[in-house]
Amino acid sequence: MMHNLLSKTSLVLVVFITLLKVDSVQGQQDPQFTHYTYNTMSVNAAYAGQRDVLSATALYRNQWVGLDGAPETLTFGIHSPLRNERIGLGLNVVSDRLGPSEETSIDGNVSYTITLDEIKNLELSFGLKAGLHILDTDFSRGNAQIVEDLFTNNINLVSPTLGAGLYLHSDRAYIGFSVPNILTTQHFDDFEQSIATERLHYFLIGGYVFNAGINTQLKPSFLVRGVSGAPIIADVSLNALFNEKFTLGAAYRWDDAISGLVGFQVSPSIFIGYGYDATTTRLSNFNSGTHEVLLRFELQQIGKVLSPRFF
Repeated sequence: MMHNLLSKTSLVLVVFITLLKVDSVQGQQDPQFTHYTYNTMSVNAAYAGQRDVLSATALYRNQWVGLDGAPETLTFGIHSPLRNERIGLGLNVVSDRLGPSEETSIDGNVSYTITLDEIKNLELSFGLKAGLHILDTDFSRGNAQIVEDLFTNNINLVSPTLGAGLYLHSDRAYIGFSVPNILTTQHFDDFEQSIATERLHYFLIGGYVFNAGINTQLKPSFLVRGVSGAPIIADVSLNALFNEKFTLGAAYRWDDAISGLVGFQVSPSIFIGYGYDATTTRLSNFNSGTHEVLLRFELQQIGKVLSPRFF
């Protein structure tokens, strides 16, 4: 029994340290989402106010279920245009836990939109975001207690964040580029067990909506993330909207996972979505996949009829 316990403990420890090493080497310090098309403001401040109503979105992601110390993420974002509809304001909160560390980002977002072509309804939005990044480590949590002799002091850091983005969009298509944080703030490097400088993240997003039959719309989309000194990460997805009520989709994250998505427009104000990721790497031997749940609430304006939005 003792031999089996030691073997199991060793296996968990090796997998956990491998995850931390991969995260450190690739510089993937920001959380990732399967529902990235519903969580745009978290990566691009210029999206604030682009839903044309007060829109609030909450998302919970439980990654690599069954693997101790795996990432667990909770986000909340709320944004709305102001009365002149040129300025959008938003607030975004992201809490991400990985092993003994928990990182929380709180950002205020502001956007300004100009019209490029009234006939085609082509608009360009500029966005800025500013806030705080809070790092809290507690080595009594998770797998860290297995190797507690390696750690001495918990680390708590608060750093400012500043980001910018561009978002070009029409009724049918959009493309955006952003840098969520341009400051060289510090974070805790899980693998090196030391303070390190966070690398810049660059995001490129895009999508197009077209009719595919009676009461059916298709939306191919992509998200490309680049981190200095690390390989590019790309997500591609295809979602179908039926009768403006039911959404069904599939996604692929390059060299990482394949995903299935489903969503229901329960009422004009409430949308519920669920996504499941199946890992395509060797980590699939140690987990049963990733679950993601999304809830969006939108306050419709009385007396104002809005065209259904698929992005």
